[in-house]
Amino acid sequence: MTDSQQPSPAPQDQPPAYQPQQPAYQPQYGAPVEAPVKVKPGRNVLGIIALVAAAVGFIFACIPGALILGWILLPIGFILGIISLFLKDKAKWQGLTAIIVSVIGTIIGFIVFFAVVANSFDNAFNSDVEVSDGDTSVVEESEEPAAEEEPAAEVGTRENPAAIGSTIEGDEWTVVINSVTPGATDQILAENSFNEAPDAGTEYLLINYTVTYTGDDADGQMPAFVSIDYVTADGVTVNSLDKLIVAPDAMDTTSVLYADATATGNTAIQVPSPVDGVIVVSPGMLSDNVFVATK
Repeated sequence: MTDSQQPSPAPQDQPPAYQPQQPAYQPQYGAPVEAPVKVKPGRNVLGIIALVAAAVGFIFACIPGALILGWILLPIGFILGIISLFLKDKAKWQGLTAIIVSVIGTIIGFIVFFAVVANSFDNAFNSDVEVSDGDTSVVEESEEPAAEEEPAAEVGTRENPAAIGSTIEGDEWTVVINSVTPGATDQILAENSFNEAPDAGTEYLLINYTVTYTGDDADGQMPAFVSIDYVTADGVTVNSLDKLIVAPDAMDTTSVLYADATATGNTAIQVPSPVDGVIVVSPGMLSDNVFVATK
C-alpha cells in the first residue's frame, strides 16, 4: 500500500511588504516663483471733484468781481484733496494737484484782493502827485485854490491828460508811460498760444511803462502797488484783470524793488474800439490818479 501523502501545512498569512507611499505633493525645486499681480489704483472720484473745485476757484480768484466764489471753492478743493489722499486703492495725483492749485490760487486771490483794496484807497484818499513833462511841472493839491485866484489848468486830469513820456511822481513810486500801442492784437496772439482774440467791438491796447521805487522801506516793495488802467471816453474804467492775457515782455509786478531800483515792461488791456480814452496811472496805494494821453 502506498504511503499516504500528508497534506502540507497551510502557509501562514504573511504581513504585506512595506511599501513607502509617495507624498501627494512633491515640491519641484528650482521652479520659478510667480510675482504678485500689481493692482492698478482705481479712479479717485473725490480727487477729481477736488481738482475741479480748485481749478474753478483759481480762475474766480483772479477776477475781482468774482473773488468771493474763488474763496469758497478753493478751501473746498483743498479739504477734498486732503481727504482723497486717504482713500485706499485710489489714484492720488488728482488730490495732490488739487491741494497745490488751491494753495497757489489762494495766494493769487490775496494779491488781487489787495490790488482792489489799493484802488479803493486811491479813490478815498488823496496825496500830492507831481507830473513833469520836462519843461513844466504841476503839483496836484488836494486843497482847492482860493476863490479869488484864477485856477490854473491842471496837467494830468481827464480833461487835460499828461503827455506820453511825462514823469509821474508819487510818495514812493515814479512812473513813466513810454509808449501806447492800440490795435496790438497780432503782438498779443503771437506771445502766447492761450491768448484769445479780442471780443467783438474791442481791441488790445499795449502799454509800455517804467517804474522806479523811491521809498525808504528797507524791505522794498513790489511794482504791483502801481496800477495802470484805461478810462473810456464815457468814463468807464477798464483794467488788465477784465480779460486775462499774457503781454509780450510783461512787467514783473511781483519782484521786489529796493530804493532807486527800476523796472520796465508791458501791460495789455482789452479796450473798446476806437481808442478815444486816456490811461490812468496810480503811482502808489494812497496816491492820486494821474491821466495820460494815449496819443
